[in-house]
Amino acid sequence: MKCNKVFFWITILASLTGTLQVLAADVDTVQVNSLLQQAKERYTNDPAGAINLARKAYDLARSNGFVKGEALALKAVGIVYYNQGKYVEATDYWSRAKRLFSEAGDKVGVANMLSNIGAIYFNQGDDEKALSHYLQSLRLAEEAGDKVRVYTALNNVGAVYEHKPENWNKAIDYYTRALAICEKLQDGFGIGTLSGNIGELYGQQDSTGKALFYLQKSLDAFSKGDVENKPSALNSLGKLYAKDSAYQKAYAYHKEAYEFARTLNGKYDMVQSLLGMANAHAQLGNLPAAKNDYLKAKALGEEVNMLRELKDVYDGLAKTYALANDYRNAFYYHELFASIKDSLYNNERDKKIALLQFDFDLQKKQGEINLLMKDRSLKEVELKRQRIAKNASIAGLVFLVVIAVILYRNYRVKVRVNQLLDKQKDEIEGLLLNILPAEVAQELRQKGQATPRNYERVSILFSDFNGFTSIADKMEPSALVEDLSECFMAFDDIIDKYNLEKIKTIGDAYMCAGGIPTPDIDHPFRIVRAALEMQAFMLSYNQKRLAKGLLPWQMRIGINVGAVVAGVVGRKKYAYDIWGSSVNVASRMESNSTPGRVNISAATYEIVKGEFACSYRGKISAKNVGEIDMYFVDKDLVAKAPVSFAKAFQQKTSISYDD
Repeated sequence: MKCNKVFFWITILASLTGTLQVLAADVDTVQVNSLLQQAKERYTNDPAGAINLARKAYDLARSNGFVKGEALALKAVGIVYYNQGKYVEATDYWSRAKRLFSEAGDKVGVANMLSNIGAIYFNQGDDEKALSHYLQSLRLAEEAGDKVRVYTALNNVGAVYEHKPENWNKAIDYYTRALAICEKLQDGFGIGTLSGNIGELYGQQDSTGKALFYLQKSLDAFSKGDVENKPSALNSLGKLYAKDSAYQKAYAYHKEAYEFARTLNGKYDMVQSLLGMANAHAQLGNLPAAKNDYLKAKALGEEVNMLRELKDVYDGLAKTYALANDYRNAFYYHELFASIKDSLYNNERDKKIALLQFDFDLQKKQGEINLLMKDRSLKEVELKRQRIAKNASIAGLVFLVVIAVILYRNYRVKVRVNQLLDKQKDEIEGLLLNILPAEVAQELRQKGQATPRNYERVSILFSDFNGFTSIADKMEPSALVEDLSECFMAFDDIIDKYNLEKIKTIGDAYMCAGGIPTPDIDHPFRIVRAALEMQAFMLSYNQKRLAKGLLPWQMRIGINVGAVVAGVVGRKKYAYDIWGSSVNVASRMESNSTPGRVNISAATYEIVKGEFACSYRGKISAKNVGEIDMYFVDKDLVAKAPVSFAKAFQQKTSISYDD
C-alpha cells in the first residue's frame, strides 16, 4: 500500500468543513463555505466544475479579506489537479495555499500543505524532498496538537523508510505509532491504511500469517467506508499471493482492483493493478497477455510519472521481450530500467535522508535541552545561596558551566559555518547545472571528466534572425543586447517546457537539442512544437515592435533528426556541445528556411508527419550528405496550433501569442 495518497485525502477532506466555520457569522464567509462544499462534491465526477466553484470561492474570500478561505480555495483546486495526475499544477496551488496559511498563523493548514506536497514528491520517487516535507509537517502537527495530522505524517514518514529493507524497522515503528493514534480516535479509514502498510511489510519479511491478518483487516475497513481506497488493499493482497506463488489468486485480486480503480479513474491504483496482472501472466507463461498489461501500465505510469512502478514495468517488459526472442526491444527496456534504477537508488540520497532525520530529532530535543539548562541554572543559584561557605566548590562549578557554555557556543558556530558551506555548495552546483546537463555535471563531479557519447537519434534545432547584422548596425548596443536577451530568455522558457537541452548561442543564433543527455522517444514531436511556439512568440513580439514604430525581427528555424556525438569541451570554461553531419544538416535547414517558418528535413518529416501538417519544399545540397528533401511545418494536427505562423507574420495580423 505505502500510499501517501490515502492519507493525503484525509488531510484535505477532514478539514474542509471545520476550518471554514471561523467567520460563519459573516454572510460572505458562509457563501465561501457553500462554494467549497459544492466543489468538494464534484472532485471526482465533475473536476472542471469543482475548479470553477473553488475559484469563485477564492475571489469572494479575497474580496472580503478572508485569508483562510483563500487558502482553502487554492487547496481545493490543487486536489482536483492531483486527482488528475497534474502534479506541477497541484504543487503550485498548494504552495500558494501554504503561504496563505502561514500568513494567517494556521499551523495545521501549513502542516496539511506540507504533507500534500510531500505526497507528490513521494509519487514521483523523490524520497529526499518527500521526507523533508513530511518531517516539517510532523513537527508543526505535534506543536498544534492535531492528532489526525500527527498520524498522517507518521504514516508518510514510514512509507518513505519502507523503500529500503535496511529501514524497515524504522518504517514499522512509525506505522505502529500512527496505528495506535488511529485506534484511539476510532478512525476506520486510518486503521485500514496503516493495517495495509504493516501487512505489506510483514509480507516482505515472509511473515505470511501476520501479513494476511493485517491486509484482510485493511480490506474490511475500506470495504465498509472509503471504498475509493479498496483497490490499494486488493493490490496488496495480490502481491502477497504472488510472492507465495499463488499466481491465479494474485491475478484475480489485481484484476478486481483494476476494474474498481478504473471506475474511479484512479490512475495510481490502475498502474499498480496492471503491473500485478502483468507479473502474474508472466509467471503463468502467458507472454502476450503479460506484454499487453505491461504496456498499459507503462502508458499510464509515464503519464503521471510513477518512477518506482515504471522501474518494475521496464524490467518486466525487458524480460518478456527476451523470452519472446525480441532482443531489440528487450535491450531497449533494459536500458530504461537501468537508467531509472540508478536515479532512484544512490548513496548520496540515502545519506541526505539520514541527515534529515537527524536534524529533525536534534531540533525536537532542543526544547528539552533548553528547559534542562534553565532548570540547572536555577538549581545552581539555590546551591550558591545555601552553601555560601563552600566558595571553592562553587568556583569550580561555575568554571565547569563556563566551559560548557563555551563548548556549546563553539558547536553552534560550527553548525552555522557548515550550513553556510552547504548553501554555497548548492549555489555552485546550481550554476554548474545552468551550464551543463545534470547527468554530465554529476559525471564531472565524480570522475573529473565527462565521457563523450554517441546518440543514434537526436533532434537538433537552429534559429537565427534574418538580416541581424544590418539591424545591429542601426541600434544602440545596450538596446540590442536587451532585445536579444528578451527573445533568448523566452526561448529558454519554451525549451524547458518541452524538456529540451539548450546547447549554445552564437551571436543571434540559438541552438538546442532533444533526446540528450537522457534518450527518450518523443523528442522530435516536442522540438517541433517548441519551434512553433518560438515562432508564435516572435509573432507577438514583432506586433509590439510594430506598435512602437520599430522594424520586426524575422526569425528562421531549421530542424533535423539524426545521429550525433555529444560531450564536454574545454578545461576551464566547460561547454556541452554536439557534433556530426546531422548538426550540419540542421544548420542547412535553418539557412534555407523562410522568416516566420519552421523548416524540417526529410528525416524529421518521416517521424512527425502523423502529428503535423507539412508542405514539401524541394531539395537542398548538404556537404558530405547529398541532396535532402525539405518541408515546412504548417500546423499541429494533435494540439491546436496557436496560429498559421507564416501567413500571420506576413499579413501583420492582430493575433497575439497570449491567445
